[in-house]
Amino acid sequence: MSDEQPQQPPQRGWEPRDLTIDGHTARYTPGDYRRPPQPHAHPLPRPRRRGLRRLVPTWRTLLGTFLIVALVLMGGFVAGYMLVHIPPANATATAQSNVYFYKDGTQIVRDGEVNRENVDLAQVPSSVQHAVLAAEDRDFYSERAVDPLAMVRAGWNTLTGKGKQSGSTITQQYVKNYYLVQEQTITRKVKEFFIAIKLDREASKSEILEGYLNTSYFGRNAYGVQAAALAYYGKDVGELSTAEGAYLASLLNAPSAYDVTTHPENMGAALARWNYVLDGMVERQWLGATERARTTFPMPQTARPATGLSGQRGYIVQAVEDYLTGNGIIDDNTLARGGYRITTTLEKPKQDAFVEAVDDHVMSKRATSRPQDRNVRVGGAAIDPASGKVVAMYGGIDYTKQFVNNATRRDYQVGSTFKPFVFAAAVEHGSHTQDGRRITPHTVYDGTDQREVYGAHGPTGYAPENEDNRSYGPITVRHATDRSVNAVYAQMAQDVGPGKVKETAIALGIPSNTPDLNASPSIALGVATASVLDMAEAYATLANHGRRGAYTLVESITKGSEEIELPGAPIRQVVSREAADTTTSMLQSVVEGGTGTAAQSAGRPAAGKTGTAEEDKAAWFAGYTPELATVVAVMGQDPDTAEQKPLYGALGDTRINGGGRPAAIWGQFTAAALKGGGAKDFDLVLEEGAGEELPPAHESSWPDASESPGDEDDDDTPAGAEGRTDGPTPSPSGSGPATGSPTGGPVRGGLEEADPWRGPDTDRPGTTDPAPTHNPRSPEDDDLSVFPRRL
Repeated sequence: MSDEQPQQPPQRGWEPRDLTIDGHTARYTPGDYRRPPQPHAHPLPRPRRRGLRRLVPTWRTLLGTFLIVALVLMGGFVAGYMLVHIPPANATATAQSNVYFYKDGTQIVRDGEVNRENVDLAQVPSSVQHAVLAAEDRDFYSERAVDPLAMVRAGWNTLTGKGKQSGSTITQQYVKNYYLVQEQTITRKVKEFFIAIKLDREASKSEILEGYLNTSYFGRNAYGVQAAALAYYGKDVGELSTAEGAYLASLLNAPSAYDVTTHPENMGAALARWNYVLDGMVERQWLGATERARTTFPMPQTARPATGLSGQRGYIVQAVEDYLTGNGIIDDNTLARGGYRITTTLEKPKQDAFVEAVDDHVMSKRATSRPQDRNVRVGGAAIDPASGKVVAMYGGIDYTKQFVNNATRRDYQVGSTFKPFVFAAAVEHGSHTQDGRRITPHTVYDGTDQREVYGAHGPTGYAPENEDNRSYGPITVRHATDRSVNAVYAQMAQDVGPGKVKETAIALGIPSNTPDLNASPSIALGVATASVLDMAEAYATLANHGRRGAYTLVESITKGSEEIELPGAPIRQVVSREAADTTTSMLQSVVEGGTGTAAQSAGRPAAGKTGTAEEDKAAWFAGYTPELATVVAVMGQDPDTAEQKPLYGALGDTRINGGGRPAAIWGQFTAAALKGGGAKDFDLVLEEGAGEELPPAHESSWPDASESPGDEDDDDTPAGAEGRTDGPTPSPSGSGPATGSPTGGPVRGGLEEADPWRGPDTDRPGTTDPAPTHNPRSPEDDDLSVFPRRL
């Protein structure tokens, strides 16, 4: 029998069994209801999107994209904010006009290409400020510097045809006006965005609004609200009404679309825009409903054509600029930046009267058939003697045609209008003739043509001609002044001392740097080339009894709310009253019966002197009443080459002398300028002996005694020496020295002996100025180093 047990067949039913999962054995018994462990299985692949679903991004893609874009935008914003800086203002934004006014406030002109005048915000009425906000940015004070939603909305409206809109806040518009250019580019818009944000952090809302009002364009070449107020309503911004302010605010959107006078067809659109502004003011409670209902449309004035610097305007601007910069009040660069309101001392009625007088006597007489008439120029200036203020000035026919100011140029000889300074110096210094007689209006001199000037040590070699080579023989200083005798005044300058004459002229008002103002006997003949304005100042000092305050062209000057300080020139006595008044008494004689009788047309007591430059290239009349000193000069200049030209034959006259047209202009202007005021007599204090009227010596020696003393040949052209009179003339008993001899010198045997001191001919055209043949001393008073040619 075998030991092996027989194999049992498997039993049916659930029995415990071992499960092997991933190498581990687990036993499962009946009654264990837990789910048996399942073997790990790999996930099935996600089914691919098909059709249009492939185009729809998943949420993961959207979230990732958003985060990336946000990071890029944040990085770009930070980079832009850090890299974009607030730049300096652009040139157009800072350029302003300087505005010039007459003394009464009437505007003369605005200079510069940009018509702008900045004002402080306080100068702009609150109603005008609110009108601008209602038109452009009603949330300005509460909003941020930029408004992205408004930018998006503006872009949408533009795309949908609802009108081109900027979507910019006032801050952004100010940034565009002041810091950037007007180009429509993405780069400019990006810069505008960042600069606006930075500016909003650094400047107050009021400062931004002020800048916006001063830089915005309103049409009619008006930049800024002040320029706009003047362009549309002829008044300052501070005088605008609410209705007028609302109209100007309407223009900011599109000036050409709402100008109702230049384009009457714009009236409907302008009214709609104007009402929109007013309604916005009511909405924000900046305007009451009742007042809104009463407000009517304010029709603006007609646009005026640009006049620029035409007529006298340019000359006035030039003279004022020269005055401001020359006196160190404002330097050139600062003045060029503009923004100044300059009130001049010029009085419009007097200015207009000057222009009319010149037109009547000169400009209206020019004829195209006379070539000489092309060369005619006129300069003039008038000064109030008591204050030194320039009240009128004539610079030329038109600044745009003749740009050189004839009132301020210093290149024409003043001629015999300089002679009064010689006599004033003689009185001031108590001067005497060579023979020891005190110089007064009654002192007798030798008026012989080409009579040589004598100094303390003999002849000087200088022998000037009289006009037309006329000889007058013994003649008093008064009558020599009436007839403008060169021989007498050259000797007088030597007697006084040329240095003292020069000092007196400078004290009276002639600038020390005037060309050819040299201390020599020729100074008496007016070889110096002072300006018309210089001469007017010097004559005003004589009219004011020797008291002088430096002339001024400016009454006041401001920039914004700041007033610029002007130098105060105290009035002081520069020569004695006796010196000034005695000179005046002699110049009265010139008007009453000398070469200046045409000035009697002023119709009041006057004193004056005529003058003629070398070869009649200029003719002068300088004169004054107690209230007004005026100088007029007619000049000759080729308009093409700028060469000085003689005035022979011009205006149909054989010659133009100071006693002719210049004196006539002076008379007409003076009469008009002083119209309505009573005539005043001169109140004179004369030097001792000046009031004693002596009979004139040898009046019969005046050539052509029947000739009127006021004839146009006023005998006052500066002259040199072209020869000498032949033969002696006996000295009139008791009246002075013999003619043909030095003043006060002896006549040997009643006749003049041959003169060993006589120098060579000194004034032939083309010759050089000689030194004297003998001059044993050389102090300043006897400075004979400069002799002119024929003048």
